[in-house]
Amino acid sequence: MKAEIIAVGTELLLGQIVNTNARYLSEELAALGVDVYFQTVVGDNFIRLQQAIHIAEDRADIIIFSGGIGPTQDDLTKDALAASLGLELHIDRQAMDNVEAFFKNRGSIMTENNGRQALVINGATPLPNETGLAVGNAITVNNTHYVVLPGPPKELMPMFYNQARPWILSHALTGELPLYSRMLKFAGIGESALETQLLDLIENQSDPTLAPYAKESEVTVRISTKAQNTAEADNKLSALQKQIESRLSNHLYADRDIPIEQVIIETMTAMKLTVSCAESCTGGLLMQSLTSIPGSATAFMGGIVCYSNDMKHKLLNVPADLLEGEHAPGAVSKETAEVLAEQIRMITDTDFGLSVTGVAGPAYSERKPVGLVYIAISERGGKTVTHQFNFKGNRETIRIRSAKSVLYQLWLRLKEIQNEV
Repeated sequence: MKAEIIAVGTELLLGQIVNTNARYLSEELAALGVDVYFQTVVGDNFIRLQQAIHIAEDRADIIIFSGGIGPTQDDLTKDALAASLGLELHIDRQAMDNVEAFFKNRGSIMTENNGRQALVINGATPLPNETGLAVGNAITVNNTHYVVLPGPPKELMPMFYNQARPWILSHALTGELPLYSRMLKFAGIGESALETQLLDLIENQSDPTLAPYAKESEVTVRISTKAQNTAEADNKLSALQKQIESRLSNHLYADRDIPIEQVIIETMTAMKLTVSCAESCTGGLLMQSLTSIPGSATAFMGGIVCYSNDMKHKLLNVPADLLEGEHAPGAVSKETAEVLAEQIRMITDTDFGLSVTGVAGPAYSERKPVGLVYIAISERGGKTVTHQFNFKGNRETIRIRSAKSVLYQLWLRLKEIQNEV
């Protein structure tokens, strides 16, 4: 089953907003076993939108529209699709009730054009909008399936998952086996290095299939199979996962779509371990990652952003002669990283103290190059371990990679402790 996504909006073509909807829809359709072969962006123009529809009809079984269903005259998606299909539009009573109730509850006067948000193509299934006013549409004509969704992601995502997705399953995918997927999450390895390790599996894949996806400082591999039931799918996916894990056990941190910081918090909570942080070049990014996880207070005790040498000395007792002087190692050094990790652990009385110090750029610091970063992990009753990195990229990339590297090294240590038990 082939799909095309048509994103409607001149603001997309002008670069005023980013087309995040296409990424979301592509991921969701892939999870259903639907191949997205094309993504089209078209402005708010009736003729060009119709042209995009006709092109898509020649190469896709499912056409998903995002945007262009609001109240203004340039919201033309439903009008253009209805005209292309030779069908009329009508006001859906339930959708209109929702629009009218919205304005009544706000004590505002509803202008006539807001009724456009309740339009439904004759013969289409209305898709209720849980977080907005514009109703979606889903219709099948001549074996082509059309789904019309709103543009704002906060409206599109719930409408797709709760309304459009079930409609696609019951109307477009009725003759196909369900697709089952598992997300394998990796850290401490780049996409190219991971692909090298799995190249034979990728080149010879049939069923299950596997596909790598890279984000900043982490890689995801989606493994998928079609099966009669969950038990059959689990057997097939687990066999492939076992092969992958045997090659990349020190990088595979989860078999579900979660960040490494969540695994760390869950693991430390279960083991009754605690952690604290001292951050320089990352400016709190490491602590932000850990505290973004619900329940992190059971494991994360606190930390200090010690950006200046003065703060490193006053708050974390880093010796002044270590930080400054002709022969001093400096703030960006193995020695300073060690002291930071050890001091934050002792001050907070945690099982682990983490530190990161480096040059994020854009210019040299202490005559040291951009991208030079030191991290350290101090462990209660154990030695302090440091790592040196030379990251490439801009300031934000270096900061993200630095924080992710600390998390990865902590995860590795927690994994060792678990294996020792």
